[in-house]
This record gives sequence, structure tokens and C-alpha cells, in this order.
Amino acid sequence: MSETFETALAARVTSMVDACTRCGKCVEVCPVTGPGGVTAQPREVISGILDILRTGDGPEPSRKWANACVLSGECIKACDYGVNPRFLLGMARVAMARTKDQAPEQRRQGVEGFRKVAREVTHLSRMQLDEKLLTRLGQKPVQATGPAPDFVFYTGCNVLKTPHIALLALDIMDALGVTYEVMGGPSHCCGIVQMRAGDVATSGRMAASTMDKLSRSGNVISWCPSCHVQFTETTLPAYEKVRGSRPFEMTPFMLFLRKRLDALRPLLRSRVDMRIALHRHPGVQGVVEAAEDILRAIPGVVVVDLGQPAVGLMSNYFRALPEYRKKLQREELEAAEHAGVDALVALYHADHRELCAHEHDYAFRILNVLEIVGASMGIAHEDEFKRLKLLQDVDLIASECEDLIARHGLDRTATRQAIEAMLEEQPLPLRGTKASSAGLAHEAATSLPVE
Repeated sequence: MSETFETALAARVTSMVDACTRCGKCVEVCPVTGPGGVTAQPREVISGILDILRTGDGPEPSRKWANACVLSGECIKACDYGVNPRFLLGMARVAMARTKDQAPEQRRQGVEGFRKVAREVTHLSRMQLDEKLLTRLGQKPVQATGPAPDFVFYTGCNVLKTPHIALLALDIMDALGVTYEVMGGPSHCCGIVQMRAGDVATSGRMAASTMDKLSRSGNVISWCPSCHVQFTETTLPAYEKVRGSRPFEMTPFMLFLRKRLDALRPLLRSRVDMRIALHRHPGVQGVVEAAEDILRAIPGVVVVDLGQPAVGLMSNYFRALPEYRKKLQREELEAAEHAGVDALVALYHADHRELCAHEHDYAFRILNVLEIVGASMGIAHEDEFKRLKLLQDVDLIASECEDLIARHGLDRTATRQAIEAMLEEQPLPLRGTKASSAGLAHEAATSLPVE
């Protein structure tokens, strides 16, 4: 029988299960065992994970640990035997989903989840962008011509909800003189939604289709950390076994930029006199450190350490730990206020979406790291997502975007659902007061302080 994505993935799981010594070090270093209510001994917990991987079921502490995983990656560094515990926890969640639901229900949940992502990405991006910018972000069909680019820039799906971030990345690559092709959005799905539902076969097919498109260049720059982990830890290793080779290497954008810091420095011409704190998630190794190096290269920027925990891949991975997510965000916002910073700066789009409306309550701004880089380079894109979210009213947001809604022929009901989802993505409720005396509209529109 020929190798398939499913058999290759299963073989990889089996190989790691066999290599695991059940020492429990991965459990010991995990930052969410406490918040996740995992109280059993580490050796018992990891042994239970192996049971889940073999049978689809296991003891409750192990099930809790698998569901509490926020992909911090500390477990990977702790293992001395080449095992990726984060990958095994992901596969344990898949095994539990497959035990819980039959294949038709897995497919239904995968389709439903994919449609929700597609609806929100499509509508929120088109509420902010015209045809020209949608095309630039790879959301309109354009026939690829000419030689292969230096890189494919893979946006993933959800950064398109905050398109100013992706557009700034493209501007920075233009300034550095690299050639690239942009791919992303629902038509380039990484398969993670289907994988979570337990529909491994569909996940593999969708990922393979995207992988073949990304193969236009042997070097892919990724923006989305969840897509990056899905490809580098699940899809690419499995398909390398199936096909006998790896079609491309994938590098996170911040590591790509950090490698070119010597070329970037001369482009950082303007001072940006700001005291900033970085909202940190360490799930993709080296990205936080790269962002700090880049920020410190900008004249005038002072990076303030708030002394807060750095946990997880992105904030939206705390689905199973909602109270812990609120606690982390509340304490960080209060620490930033106490430190008197000018801005709390997020790396990733999901964190920006969750945090940006807190400008309603605090004197500092919520920005993305590329906005600071862009300000020093003399490039900027308006953060329409934050401007709209600060309005905190579905009808008002729809009214503000009426021209683009009509121009793109967006379905009104689906548009309203996307706006509601935007406002519901607020783990820590707003306090309802502004620390700044400036009006919200002025606050959102004010340019970064550059000289």
C-alpha cells in the first residue's frame, strides 16, 4: 500500500511514542499545568498522553493537559530524546476528537469551522480594502508570470482581518529589495481547522494543495505562527515522508527580518521617541528575541520589560483557559499603565485584535511591531480594524464601511455576523472609561511620533 498523509502522520506519532521515556520533564516545564488544573505527577501525565495516542482515551489529568496546551514550546526544549511533546499533545487532541465523533461529524465540524474563518476573513478584509490592495495581498486571481520570486510570503488567513500589518510587511520587503509573491487567505488554508475537528484526511488534502502552491519558491516566509507550526511540525514532515523530499523551507517573518538587520538599519532613518513594552508569546522559537533586536535598532525607541509572563503561541490559543487569559491580559495592561509606556506592542495579528480596543481605557496605544518599524522607515498604513473596533457598535461599523460593502457586493447578513465576531473577540471586557482626555477618533488617527 502506498504511503498517504494519514499513514505518514500516524507513523511519525508512533515513532515519537516509542522514543518517549516518560521522564515527565515536558510536563514539569509546562507553564499551564497549574491554570489547566493538572495536578497528577508528571510521569503519570505523560504516560496518559501516550495512552490517548494509542487508544483515543486516557486519564483525566492527561486529557486536561492536552486541552490546556497553548503551544508555548517549553516542552520541546526540555526533551533530551528528540521528541516533540507539543506535536504529540496536538495529535492527542486529534485522537480525542476522533474518539468523540464519527467521521461525518468530524467533517461537518471541519466544514463549519472553515466557513466561519472564510466568512470573517473575507468580509472584514473587504470592509477595509479596495480591489488594488486586495490584489496586492493575493486575494484576487493574478496569473503568475516570469521567474520564480526569491520568496513566497505566506500570510495565512486571519492576518487579513488586520490588513495594515500584512501591507507593512510587504512595504518592508520592497524596501529591502527582495522579490516575493503573496499567498494566503481561505484559498490557501493550512488545514488546521479540519485537523482540530479530527478530519485528518481533509486537513491533509487542503494542506497539500496549499503546499503545492507555496512551492513556487523554495523559501517561504510565514506570518501566522499557527500556520507556521501546523506546516513545520505536522504537514511538511508527513509529506516529506510521502513524497521523499521537502518542497520548501519556512521562515517566520521576524527571523527573516532579523537576519537582514544590517540591511534594514540604514532604512531606519527617522527617530521614533517612544517607550514601548512588547506583548510576548514565545511559541515560535527566536521570534520574540528577533522583534526586540529590531525594535532596539530603531532610533529613539526604548523597550521596557514589564516583568510579565510570556506564555503560548498567540492569545487566541487560550480557548480552554479563559480566566487565565483574562488574568494575563489584565495584569499586563495594568503593568503597562504603571510603567507609563507610550505603547503596548503586539507581534501577532490575533493579539492585536484582542488588545486594540483597550485603547478605550488606557493612555497608551496598542500597536503592532511593524507599525513602529514602518514609522522609522517613513511608511504607514491606517489601522482600520482598530478604528472600527473602537466604535463598539455593529450598526455604526457597518455604516462606516457602507461604500466598500456595496462595492464588493458583500452579503449584509454575513457582514453583520463578521462584525459581531469582531466585537465578541474581547476576552477581557473594556473598563468603559478612557484614561486619555483625547477623543477616540482622534486617538485612533494620530500618527506615531516621528522626526
